[in-house]
Amino acid sequence: MREFTVPPLVTAPPVGGLADVVFDHADADPDRVAFGRQGPDGQWRDVTAAAFRDEVLALAKGLLAEGVRFGDRVAVMSRTRYEWTLLDFALWTVGAQPVPLYPTASPEQVRWILHDAGVTACVVEHEDHAMTVGSVVDGLPRLTRLWQLDTGAVEALTAAGERIADAVVHRHRMAMTTMTPATVVYTSGTTGRPKGCVLTHANFMTEADNVLQRYEGVFRTRPGESAATLLFLPLAHVFGRMVQVAAVRGRVKLGHQPELGAAELLPALRAFRPTFVSAVPYVFEKIFTSARRAAEAEGRSGTFDKAVEVAVRYAEALERRAFGTGPGPGAALRVQHQVFDRLVYARLREALGGRMRYAMSGGSAMDRRLGLFFAGAGLTVLEGYGLTETTGAATGNPPERIRFGTVGRPVPGTGVRIAEDGEVWLRGGQVFTGYLGEPRETDAALREGWFATGDLGSLDDDGYLTLTGRKKEILVTSGGKSVSPLPLEERVRAHPLVAHCVVVGNDRPYVAALITLDPEAVAHWMALRGRPARQPGTLVRDPELEAEIRRAVVAANTQVSQAESIRTFRILAAQFTQEQGLLTPSLKLRRRAVEAAYAREVDALYGA
Repeated sequence: MREFTVPPLVTAPPVGGLADVVFDHADADPDRVAFGRQGPDGQWRDVTAAAFRDEVLALAKGLLAEGVRFGDRVAVMSRTRYEWTLLDFALWTVGAQPVPLYPTASPEQVRWILHDAGVTACVVEHEDHAMTVGSVVDGLPRLTRLWQLDTGAVEALTAAGERIADAVVHRHRMAMTTMTPATVVYTSGTTGRPKGCVLTHANFMTEADNVLQRYEGVFRTRPGESAATLLFLPLAHVFGRMVQVAAVRGRVKLGHQPELGAAELLPALRAFRPTFVSAVPYVFEKIFTSARRAAEAEGRSGTFDKAVEVAVRYAEALERRAFGTGPGPGAALRVQHQVFDRLVYARLREALGGRMRYAMSGGSAMDRRLGLFFAGAGLTVLEGYGLTETTGAATGNPPERIRFGTVGRPVPGTGVRIAEDGEVWLRGGQVFTGYLGEPRETDAALREGWFATGDLGSLDDDGYLTLTGRKKEILVTSGGKSVSPLPLEERVRAHPLVAHCVVVGNDRPYVAALITLDPEAVAHWMALRGRPARQPGTLVRDPELEAEIRRAVVAANTQVSQAESIRTFRILAAQFTQEQGLLTPSLKLRRRAVEAAYAREVDALYGA
């Protein structure tokens, strides 16, 4: 058993709730720009601390007028947008508990969460969401109110609250304690039915305030610079929620962007010009892929590839120097880096708004080489690790001493323990109080103050955590070999043509894989070869494409023993989607569902 703990820099206040900072900040600095809000015309407009306070107060009064009471649970089903943040803080002001719903959730998922949480009211974004809720409402007798953002819900609630005195709202706010439940966030349900994690105001305060103090230099990369972040993570996910809370508490200007596609995200980054962002590895993969495709389209692929190699070597040299194992980049490498900074890296940074020097990544593992490239190109991505049950980040790489390929050291106030079987256990003020209505599940997860994550990992001598897989996902071949599928899958998926890779082999004689293709990448690959565009599903037996994917599999196999290597694979015609129930809303694989849906293809891999 191994353990590493970092003492807290900040402790949660003994009284008060998350909404208090909205009123405190407005009193202290009413004209400070707290938000950037994009209008229907695409233009960004500033929202001051005082203006946001007034909107929160008015909406809180409307919620009270419409019957929302202290302790009520109110569901929010929407993409990431300004109104979600407004609703969160208005609900916290009156002591209610927001319950997030993914905008892509199925009727069955919506029904389960609304029923399990005992939700009494629901806010949806648009008519499709309203119809989803409406289709299951007959089985939800406690759900009595439904508001729709795109038909003026905020304005209607604000008007309804005009007769409520401010003092009534403040009495509710003052009744809050830090241990009051702030929200119930449901797990993504990769291995079963989602469970509701009860997170308190103290959980968010502890997490946000320690991260803000430890990573102050990340948010404001230049002296006197006003920090700003563009939030495009789903607010239904705890990562996005933590970023939102931290931005408001840390006086960081916050903007919202509902779409993750490069066509929408890159223009928003250029217009908003954040000083840092938080994202999942998928976003950084897409940014890299978009940059490389642009270079190929301009006939500069050779230059781009050389720039990638220089950036990786440059970042590796800096990493060795940070840990005292090397002198840093040599003179020749520094010159090469300066040349490519003008030709490639500066263009990439400008495409991201021009002010960003750091970013935070979580949600899943990031490829070490990709992290090195971005660092060498002047955008250092700090990889971290956390779960819904830990209110976001439990570990993170420190900006001054990054160990790429790891998820970093414990954030202040957090302990990490590796149990005898390799399971990662976590302890700290951000760890949840339990699963809603699930005492047995809670007792199984919380062990003498430690949360047993179900993830497998190792700690090095400096306290850096490396994740190796999930306990429930370890495969055991019929020959008795234990295989962690995650590292293999990540290495195959690093190939730009691969969308997903699922390693199989439980109780089978050898390891095999199911692979899906990225349609955009395949179209680009075909165009570069002068071949007519075809749907990826028609290319699954294409010899040239199959040879390209085989090279990715062979490269992945070089990192493992022969018994753990992928012996054969099948390229699938279709994509894994949330609608099929094969991906969680945070884009993690539902492994059991994939294997069940493609049981025939799996059997074929073994000649059955």
